[in-house]
Amino acid sequence: MTTRETTQSEQLYARAQELLPGGVNSPVRAFKSVGGTPRFIDRAEGAYLFDADGNQYIDYVLSWGPMVLGHTHPKVTEALETAIKRGTSYGAPTALENQLAELVIDVVPSIEMIRFVNSGTEACMSALRLARAYTGREKIIKFAGCYHGHADMLLVQAGSGVATFGLPDSPGVPSGTTGNTLVAPFNDLAAVEALFAQYPDQIAGAIVEPIAANMGFVMPEDGYLQGLRDLCHRHGALFILDEVMTGFRASVGGGQEAFGIDPDITCLGKVIGGGLPVGAYAGKRAIMEQVAPAGTMYQAGTLSGNPLAMTAGLATIQTLREPGLFDQIAAQTQKLAHGIAERARAAGIPIQAGHQGTMFGYYFLKSDGAVIRDYASAKEHAHTERYASYFHQMLDAGVYFAPSQFEAGFVSSAHDDTIIQQTLDAAERVMAAL
Repeated sequence: MTTRETTQSEQLYARAQELLPGGVNSPVRAFKSVGGTPRFIDRAEGAYLFDADGNQYIDYVLSWGPMVLGHTHPKVTEALETAIKRGTSYGAPTALENQLAELVIDVVPSIEMIRFVNSGTEACMSALRLARAYTGREKIIKFAGCYHGHADMLLVQAGSGVATFGLPDSPGVPSGTTGNTLVAPFNDLAAVEALFAQYPDQIAGAIVEPIAANMGFVMPEDGYLQGLRDLCHRHGALFILDEVMTGFRASVGGGQEAFGIDPDITCLGKVIGGGLPVGAYAGKRAIMEQVAPAGTMYQAGTLSGNPLAMTAGLATIQTLREPGLFDQIAAQTQKLAHGIAERARAAGIPIQAGHQGTMFGYYFLKSDGAVIRDYASAKEHAHTERYASYFHQMLDAGVYFAPSQFEAGFVSSAHDDTIIQQTLDAAERVMAAL
């Protein structure tokens, strides 16, 4: 039972349920897996969210990743204030698109050309179409629990909100649409090899998150990503890395830089829009030149390369590259992840925690010794009821984590030592109560 005033959020949620399906515009916001009333946010600043009732929360969701500099960072807001006076959308090319493209290509090791779109879903959907066009094949391998957006062909054993709600697939997706989507367990190369053997010369590519951050937080085992890339290339398929969440988060150059991987196609989003809607798919020049109008694979978008999104992305990435800044955020992330794990163990609560760069995640486990390495073990071992209790007690203490155990968390440059310590002090009290 919360001790905080939530009247405004409750009233807004009641009204929203009459207007919006489930009262929200994206499922995980509805608090279905943890129960209770979602907080309706009024504003944000730095490391904090402020809800409609005036409550303040330390924010570790950070709009699911893009706010790596914290909310309303002055360099981003000042750039946007200037840009918005010049117009919000042109439907024509701009120099800003060139500038952000040059910056992303400079930072991310594998990228030679890029196409901006409007969301991670659009980026992944387009990347798979490109892989099929380039190879002339139709089948795609994805991994159970990895979420690549809500395109029909990818809603097969997906993570994120689907994991939260326990829905293995989605009604409304035609069986024929997913007929060419093959599914393997994460961290299991033998299963992928078996699929290539079963479908020789039919698989266009494999798409994977370098860190499975939509079924919680599962790191790739040593050699897994490189082994997956090698398998793809041995069988004439493309290796697609979905870095929508890990891009500019797992390291400045993303998961591929952190783990030393060279993908054929990379999907991006979140940070490259600095909090505005954006996505991108990018990769080797020979592959990307298949995209219209350079090539014959069609994809278009009226708001793609939107000047406001390009502006926010430029300001964010340029600032993130300032000497020492990323390392500073990464150090705070490590302090947070280690601190939460230590306090859980001190309270006798089994936990599996991880972090990479400026992102982190942890599972409360049903038993000591359990190990989560894929979607099946996450569903088997994650103690979702305990997490729900922990979530609400931390929320009551003024700390906002993801309202689902199956989502990663994020830290920003605004999360200083005092904020991290306040979080850990609250976690210690809550762990003892659990």
